Amino acid sequence: MEKREIGNSGINVYPFAFGGNVFGWTINEKESFKILDGFIDAGLDLIDTADVYAKWVPGNKGGESETIIGNWLKKSGKRNKVIIATKVGKPMSEDKKGLSRKYITQAIEDSLKRLQTDHIDLYQSHDDDKQTPLTETLETYTDLIKQGKVRAIGASNFDGIRLKEALQVSKDNGLASYECLQPEYNLYNRQYYEKELEPVCRERNIGVISYYSLASGFLTGKYRSEKDLSQSSRGSGVKQFLNPRGYKILAALDKIAAEYDATPASIALAWVIARPGITAPIASATSIKQLDELTKATSLKLSSDAINLLNSASSY
Repeated sequence: MEKREIGNSGINVYPFAFGGNVFGWTINEKESFKILDGFIDAGLDLIDTADVYAKWVPGNKGGESETIIGNWLKKSGKRNKVIIATKVGKPMSEDKKGLSRKYITQAIEDSLKRLQTDHIDLYQSHDDDKQTPLTETLETYTDLIKQGKVRAIGASNFDGIRLKEALQVSKDNGLASYECLQPEYNLYNRQYYEKELEPVCRERNIGVISYYSLASGFLTGKYRSEKDLSQSSRGSGVKQFLNPRGYKILAALDKIAAEYDATPASIALAWVIARPGITAPIASATSIKQLDELTKATSLKLSSDAINLLNSASSY
């Protein structure tokens, strides 16, 4: 398992990111600590979160995921073993959102405090903010890097045109540049990334840290009929995949999983990892058993025949 550089940032990570959206949502702090320890014990290092996680849970206010990670960092003493990626920009409240200088400057201090660290390795714009000039946002990030509070910056949910605009603004003004993009990408949802974003990222050497890498759990094979949707809190988001194309993808995953003595989830992640230009897919686990399934993906080297079968089954 070789490390991959996040763009041109000088930050090298193993090709799998743990998704911290489950912390403070589907698992509590005690279980989160077990998962984080297991992730590091598996030899991995990239933890992805956001200031807004898990605000959607009744009773939460946002920041719960960062707080749990920060408590774990303090208790475990493993800050030097991990790469922490977090995000800013999605609404924490009516007056706490966007990518203005004023808000980013406040938000990073809040994130640093919750994470109990003096720096964030990868700080990402969670959403494009077209109300704030790109220059203002990128100047702010540049200052944070100079202050040692951030090592590198990335963008999430930007379209190809805006990403190119941002890269040009950085180049023209000598500002910090987005080193990675965080788009949705998986075996089912391929078309937008491959047609609109991948060409830009490959041409500009922008790292890609993909989210929804298992299509909200559909690619684990856990959901094969509508009656399966009640199995978890994410089930309602899976119904859209229960169609002939979805079933064709699952059949291909089952076939290859049997050949590699792996799970469909491991194969689905290994397919993303094998895609040229991908730095690391993000996926979450709520148990050590699930974590073991997912991390196995980093040791799987899919044959060209396996990749071709998956490409064919998921063609659009």
